Amino acid sequence: MSLPARVRVTRPPLPLSHTLRNAVARMLPAAPVPELTAAALAIAGGAVIGASLRWDGGEAEFIESGWRGRGIEAELARVLGD
Repeated sequence: MSLPARVRVTRPPLPLSHTLRNAVARMLPAAPVPELTAAALAIAGGAVIGASLRWDGGEAEFIESGWRGRGIEAELARVLGD
């Protein structure tokens, strides 16, 4: 399945920038953002709409409800796994 036209999935460098760190913390407040070992983010129109995170001992994923089921979950998993 291809992604919607305005969505891109990226694996940003760590540590996350202040803006990305705040967006991820809003989506996944229990995730230990300072301890991330990998992150994949889905971005649409300049806003973070999804995140897949990995840290020692855990993982978490979140997609905004309006964007679910459009192939973003699979692309986040693929990018995080690379």
